[in-house]
Amino acid sequence: MKTITAMKRRNCEVGGVSMRAKTAVIFLALAAVAMGGCAAVPATKFYQLTVPGDMGAGGQGNGIAVTLLVGPIGGSHVYRDDRLIYGNGSEELGAYEYERWVEPPVEMIQEMLLRELRMSGRYRGVYTLGSAAHGDYVLRGNLYDFKEVSGNPLSARVTLDLELRDTKGGTDVWSHHYTHDEPVNGKDVAAVVSALDRNVQEGIREALASLDQYLAAHPTS
Repeated sequence: MKTITAMKRRNCEVGGVSMRAKTAVIFLALAAVAMGGCAAVPATKFYQLTVPGDMGAGGQGNGIAVTLLVGPIGGSHVYRDDRLIYGNGSEELGAYEYERWVEPPVEMIQEMLLRELRMSGRYRGVYTLGSAAHGDYVLRGNLYDFKEVSGNPLSARVTLDLELRDTKGGTDVWSHHYTHDEPVNGKDVAAVVSALDRNVQEGIREALASLDQYLAAHPTS
C-alpha cells in the first residue's frame, strides 16, 4: 500500500500518469470487483416432504380389484419450481432464494400419492400414468396453494384438488377438494416446512380415505 501511494505521489509531481501507474490502478479495480463478487453467499437449504409408513396401513387385507394410474399433478409455474413460496394471502407471492425443495411441490405430491397407494396394499396395482400398465382409473390433481401465509398466527396453506377418471368410460367419477391453513409453530422457514408437511399429509390421508370408500362401493365389472 505504501509503494502504491508513493508511486501515485511521484506521478502527480511530474504532472502525468505513467503506463505502469495506470496498469496498477486497473489491476486494483479488478481485484476489488473480484473480492466483492466473492462475498459470502448464504448456503442453500433443501427440504423434503416425509412419507409416514402408517398412512395407508389401515386398509391392508381388504383388497379392491382395480389398477390405478397416478397422473401428474398440475399447478402454476411457482409450484413447478423448487423454491419455497410465501404470500400475504391470495394476491401477492414471493419466493425464498436460498430455501428450496428437493423437487418441485407438484412432483413431490405425485410421488406421495403413488407411494401411499402402493403401501396401502388395497389395490391390484398402482403405477404412474405413461407406464406400460393398463389402468382401470387415472388419478390426477391440481395444486393451487402450497405456501407460507403471513398473518397472526403465521400459517402454511395447502389447497389441492384430486379427480378420478374411468379409463373405460372416459368420465370423471370421483373428485375431492382439500384446503387448510395449518398454524406454524415457530418463526423460521424450517417451522413453515414442518407445517406444510403436516398439512399435505393430512390432505392426502383425507383424500385417499374418500377414494378408498368410493372404489370399495363401486367395484369394476
